[in-house]
Amino acid sequence: MIIVTSSTIFGKEIVETFGLVKGNTIRARHIGRDITAAFKNITGGEIEEYTKLMGEAREQALDRMIENAQKLGANAITDVRFSTSYIMGQAAEVLAYGTAVTVK
Repeated sequence: MIIVTSSTIFGKEIVETFGLVKGNTIRARHIGRDITAAFKNITGGEIEEYTKLMGEAREQALDRMIENAQKLGANAITDVRFSTSYIMGQAAEVLAYGTAVTVK
């Protein structure tokens, strides 16, 4: 599966467009990570636990988007974007979306 953020894929011709595909996940924070984050707020620095949590969420959303595109028969996704929104104080949604296409 070819995945790009642009509307075209260099060296490939888009022969069919299937339309919007997306994948999302909603992740809640963990009390253990919150305690570690509280200490980081005092001392400063990267909150690695949250970085890892958001990275895992992006990968899961991306995997779900790819699965959606494969079900349509696509072999590439163009115009890929990510969006994050807070659902409530302790949870956030990560959404990956793009345009499913067939290229040759």
